[in-house]
Amino acid sequence: MKTELNYINLSYQTNSNKEYNIPLSYELFGKDLFTAPIILINHALTGNSNVSGEKGWWKQLIGENQVIDTQKYTVLCFNIPGNGYDHFLIENYEDFIPSDIAGIFLKGLEALHIKNVYAIIGGSLGGGIAWEMLAKQPELAEIFIPIACDHRTHDWLHAQCLVQKFLLNDKDEPLQKARIHAMLCYRTPQSLNGRFQNKYNQEKERLESEDWLIYHGNALNERFSLKAYKLMNHLLMNINTDESALEKIQARMHMISVDTDLFFPASEIRMCFENLKRKKKNISYHEIQSVHGHDAFLMEYQQLNNIIKNIL
Repeated sequence: MKTELNYINLSYQTNSNKEYNIPLSYELFGKDLFTAPIILINHALTGNSNVSGEKGWWKQLIGENQVIDTQKYTVLCFNIPGNGYDHFLIENYEDFIPSDIAGIFLKGLEALHIKNVYAIIGGSLGGGIAWEMLAKQPELAEIFIPIACDHRTHDWLHAQCLVQKFLLNDKDEPLQKARIHAMLCYRTPQSLNGRFQNKYNQEKERLESEDWLIYHGNALNERFSLKAYKLMNHLLMNINTDESALEKIQARMHMISVDTDLFFPASEIRMCFENLKRKKKNISYHEIQSVHGHDAFLMEYQQLNNIIKNIL
């Protein structure tokens, strides 16, 4: 299985008319390119190209004998430029919007001589970028599986990202604070209340739920860059796929929501599905049932496996 980080050097002009040289990095898993159907995975906000293998963040879905079987498919994942996984960071992050990242990914596919893929799968921000890619290139994929995401950032999500932006611009532990707030958006009251039940840690003199949040804030600070987090939050804040292009997408669409998602509410995704269903035949809707909210797409693997198994 290929796991090394590969690079494509690209010149790109953003929608804001800024010129950038982008070292687009990516990883390949499974079969060699052009020997098997290609599945493109778009990673989420703090994710990266390492989707499979021992440290792969989606290894419960992607790997040998998994639902996305690396003995059957070629799995490709680009790093969102500026996520820092490849040590490339972007200073002026507001130069970029999700449409730009989609354009960069499409240029990456072109550089690899990939004209189309079997499937595009994206969770959260990665799914939003996938919507943008298919709006630009409607015949790119046979199958499109957006998970816990929509084709645009709605007001509630924009508001949460605005709070994140304020926290990230703070001088005192900005990344930790932003991550703690984000964790409360990724989960639900029922998830936290059910797990911690007001248990108090006598040694640390604080609630175990507070200790858990502080741990996640510190853990992300150790592995993620503040510049990268600012960029990712900005991208999440600005998903805005051209609605008139959605019905032109040729791929069979399988939209997956989480019933308790606070970030991308199931009701909004269901509304998008209902609107598109009037214009497209090859579209279906699936809903993960979970107490855990948005993060369920990284936790409810049995449900997600069962859904995707019946699609691919």
